[in-house]
Amino acid sequence: MSEKIVIFGYGPGGRSLTERLVAEGRRPLITQRKRPKDLPPGVDFMASDVLDAAAVLAVTRGATHIVITIGFEYSTAVWRQSWPVAMTNLLKAARETGAKTLFFDNLYMYGPQNEPISETTPYARWGGKPAVRRAISEQWQTAAAKGEVVMSALRVPDFYGPGVSNSHLGDLVFGRLAQGKPAQLIAPPDTPHDFAYIPDVSRAMALLLDLPVGEFGQVWHMPSAPTRTPRQLIALGAEALGQPARIQAIPQSLLPVLGLVTPFMRELHDMRFLFDRPYHIDGHKLRQRFGFEVTPFEVGIPQTALSYSR
Repeated sequence: MSEKIVIFGYGPGGRSLTERLVAEGRRPLITQRKRPKDLPPGVDFMASDVLDAAAVLAVTRGATHIVITIGFEYSTAVWRQSWPVAMTNLLKAARETGAKTLFFDNLYMYGPQNEPISETTPYARWGGKPAVRRAISEQWQTAAAKGEVVMSALRVPDFYGPGVSNSHLGDLVFGRLAQGKPAQLIAPPDTPHDFAYIPDVSRAMALLLDLPVGEFGQVWHMPSAPTRTPRQLIALGAEALGQPARIQAIPQSLLPVLGLVTPFMRELHDMRFLFDRPYHIDGHKLRQRFGFEVTPFEVGIPQTALSYSR
């Protein structure tokens, strides 16, 4: 049977994985509602809507691998409506094809934690977007435990890298610094926080896709370079750009007030635990399984910052 890798979504995760697979001589099929403008030459595309069960089945027919890197508008209401439908459709495709399926996931389902978050950390009873992620996680994990699907998830903290514009270390930080403007943060600049480098993430996804069937059904956490504060990382990027590391940070106490007039700020309220305490992710499981080494911030941050000056 010839390999058919279907990647749902072409955001930073889907794009980075596509580039890696192409570099390995593989040819994934990208699917989303509209054809990406920057699709690499020779990469196939087929339009589909993940909320349309028939379209999902059509695009995955004959698939050996399915990768889920989709995202929805950052809205609790949209997530509650869309994610259960999307996961139901994707699980149906995974059942019918028997494809190895990998979910590019986040860590919202764990809610507020005061210790490093590992794969065995219990899910939190926390509302809003974390509750949605908890529900769809339980949905696929139940199907995998019953042997209905061959599926795993790579859970990734906030990530950064060249081409990752909508990031805490993206346009509003290094994009502005490259223009000689102060970086803008909606997170406390001095609270330690884990960030993963997107080329490392795609390398991890490629490794997980190629595991034998018997090693699926698991959750994996993406390892990061040793934890730093946003201020420390901004200083690395500013030095690479030859700019002063000026920062404008929104006090966390103002978020509820700003949420009264700004929908996006309102949507951050149920996610405040991400930045109101140190945020540490335990990624030793993936490190040990693959001997995985991550890119140091001293390499990844300058590369990301300098991508804005080209």
